[in-house]
Amino acid sequence: MEKNKDTRVCVTGGSGYIGCWLVKKLLEKGHTVHATLRNLKDASKVGLLKSLPNADTNLFLFQADIYDPNEFEPAIQGCEFVFHVATPMQHNPTQSSQYKDTAEAAVAGVRSIADSCIRSQTVKRLIYTASVLAMSPRREDGVGFKPCLDESCWTPLDATSTYGNTFTMGYITSKTLAEKAVLSYNDSDDSKLEVVTLPCGLVGGESVLSYLPVSVRTILSQLTGDLVFCNALKLLQEYLGSVPLLHVDDACQAHIFCMEQPSMRGRFGCAVATHSIKEIAMYFQETYPEYKMAKESTEGPEQGSKSDFSKLIKMGFEYKYGMKDILDDSVSWAKKLNGGSLSHVV
Repeated sequence: MEKNKDTRVCVTGGSGYIGCWLVKKLLEKGHTVHATLRNLKDASKVGLLKSLPNADTNLFLFQADIYDPNEFEPAIQGCEFVFHVATPMQHNPTQSSQYKDTAEAAVAGVRSIADSCIRSQTVKRLIYTASVLAMSPRREDGVGFKPCLDESCWTPLDATSTYGNTFTMGYITSKTLAEKAVLSYNDSDDSKLEVVTLPCGLVGGESVLSYLPVSVRTILSQLTGDLVFCNALKLLQEYLGSVPLLHVDDACQAHIFCMEQPSMRGRFGCAVATHSIKEIAMYFQETYPEYKMAKESTEGPEQGSKSDFSKLIKMGFEYKYGMKDILDDSVSWAKKLNGGSLSHVV
């Protein structure tokens, strides 16, 4: 595919952290973007997307809710590539009686969107934003780790956690089952649809959003002293043996890289670096000594596996941001939103 060709693409979850940055990058490249939002009456989200470069001519907004996946069909029509970024986060039984939990909603969502891609007869490739939490190298019996975290690893669904809660465990299950479901479309002999999944590490870095998303609050939790998000950091290390990090700009460039390949399908882990909680804490302590970190926030489970995120790199993708960039840009953005301080980060 020509890199500067004007291509029509769809981005689900266009107002989220990765979603809006991806829309921005695609518009900057001259592509025509169909972006979906849960509510087109949300003036702040609509206004943010409409303020992006080239949005006046190349951006079309569609209302679609992951809890009613058939709503995505109009946004997908006429597109060549679909980026499925949206995911149900917190299950609300009153919002949807048709699904028993987040996982069921997520699986129904990816299947419906993949089916819409096939029905469109124009979509060549579906690129799904997966989570590295679906790549745990923990052994099936729950004791210890496999030697290496890579694309062959799938999180055991019955794995227990010292640091998880109902929300995080539901999220892990939903992302694991949804990724498996969407990848299964590659197994069909007669399907012309190519499916790529990108299990992304913990995403940080600056954004155009007016709030800090969960992933950035997790990255900053050692500095802010937020023990809820600190537990999420420990959960990552408990499940993965380390904390895989990814800059939001690299995350979006990886998605676009997957679009620009002549042909591509399969699972590609996406993270630039894996560090332990202690290593992240040491960097924060050296770089931001004005913040006193509680001892319990700097210690986590012992490291488990080595990790191998080279599959994308071997195809030619280059990461531009390392651990320091990810951490520094996250701190810089939080300070910008909070008047120069990290206290009372929201």
